[in-house]
Order: sequence, then structure tokens, then C-alpha cells
Amino acid sequence: MRIDIITVLPELLTSPFEASILKRAIDKGLVEVQLHNLRDYSTGSYNQVDDYQFGGGAGMVLMIEPIDKCISKLMAERDYDEIIYLTPDGKTLNQQTANELSLKKNIIMLCGHYKGVDQRVRDKFITREISIGDYVLSGGELAAAVVADSIIRLLPGVLNDETSALTDTFQDNLLAPPVYTRPSSYKGMDVPKVLLSGNFPEIEKWREAQALKRTEERRPDLL
Repeated sequence: MRIDIITVLPELLTSPFEASILKRAIDKGLVEVQLHNLRDYSTGSYNQVDDYQFGGGAGMVLMIEPIDKCISKLMAERDYDEIIYLTPDGKTLNQQTANELSLKKNIIMLCGHYKGVDQRVRDKFITREISIGDYVLSGGELAAAVVADSIIRLLPGVLNDETSALTDTFQDNLLAPPVYTRPSSYKGMDVPKVLLSGNFPEIEKWREAQALKRTEERRPDLL
């Protein structure tokens, strides 16, 4: 998989891909992540990528020309399955979307900034708009990192135990059940006996019941 991220602040996106699971995936050659500074595609001596919006109003808008130049250059080099715009008014990211995107080969992510991008960019290029929640960030960079993480961890070979991703919260529209590790007893708090029994069919039944109970209590909207 290849992920190209277009941003005006590439420095915000450097560290997430230099640590932990994401770095391991890149080092293994399972994913390639490229950051593209939108200012490299600007015109004029001031590397301007934004301007005032027509009709008046507060806030600047990312211009169509540098975005067009960047996306067109990338599209001339390879075919892209998705061109994603990170925006608060997009469809809220969920596990199903992450699952779908993990099956793609090439993805572009465009990070919004200021008051957003010229609508013509969205009309011409964007195939999917994603939000990571009902709130506004100063830019789409952190959202892009979240989306990339949710996709990359699902790629075969990224996690040490590939079955781990299949039992994540939301994979079956249920929250994950409680989990425990050593010691089995700590300051009067004991691990449920069924987990120590070695009876795996009963353990699975317990986990399913606990997942359903937790979902009913915390996220009944998922049921």
C-alpha cells in the first residue's frame, strides 16, 4: 500500500510515522507513506497557498491551483483508489471504513486547513470525505495520522498477531470485553475464574457475554 499525504504542515506528520507499529510497517515494506508540502506547488515568491474567500467572511481558504498541481502530478505517476479529504463535515471514521480502506492499493489524503479548501477541489478530485469526530482541529494533519494508523494496523504482517485486529473493538459492532494479565490476584482483586480454567469454549462464551454487556451499557447505539 502507498499513502500520499498533502499538507501545508508536513512537520506535524513526521513523528507518527517514525515510531511504533507504523514505523515497523514502513521498515518492512508493507506500506509507503509520502508527505507532500503543498507550498512546493504554489506560485509566486511567497509560496502562497491560501487566499480570502469570495463573498467576504472570516478565514482563509486553500486555493485550487496548488492542490490541482500536486494531485495531478501524483495521478500521472500511478492510479489511486481513493482521494480522501479530511474535513469536519465528512463522514465520521469508523471501523468499517478503516477495513475498506485497508484493502486499497494507493490512497491520497488531503489535509484541510484554515476555513477549508476551494469547493472545486472537492467537486473535481475527492472520492471520499472523512471526519474523525464532531469537533474542529486547526488542520487535517492529525486526522490524517489517525486515519492512516487505523488503516495500516490492519495490513497483513503489521501486527505480530494478525488475529488481534479481528478481535478489536467495533469489528463486530461490539465493544471489546475486559482483559486481564498477571498476577491473577492483586490486592484482593481477582481475575474471573473462567479465564484461568483453560476451557476455551467457555472463555469465548464469557467474552461474548461481556462484550454484549459492555456495549449495552456504554454504546447501545451500536446494537
